[in-house]
Amino acid sequence: MMLETPDQIAMYRLLTLRQMLRLELKGLKRRGRSAYAIIKDELGLKGSKKSVYEQLNTMLGIES
Repeated sequence: MMLETPDQIAMYRLLTLRQMLRLELKGLKRRGRSAYAIIKDELGLKGSKKSVYEQLNTMLGIES
C-alpha cells in the first residue's frame, strides 16, 4: 500500500507512535524522547502511560 496523502502519512505516524508506546508499557526503552512524551506534547493528553495509551486508542477508534 502506498501512502499518498498527508492525512495517510499522519495516520501512519500516529499508529507507529501507538505501537511504540505499547512497547514502552511492556518495558522497552529507546534513545531520545519517548513515544509517551511525543504523544502527550502533540495531542495534549494527560495521565500515566497506560492512560495515555487508552486515550489514544479511543481517539483512533481502536479497541485495546
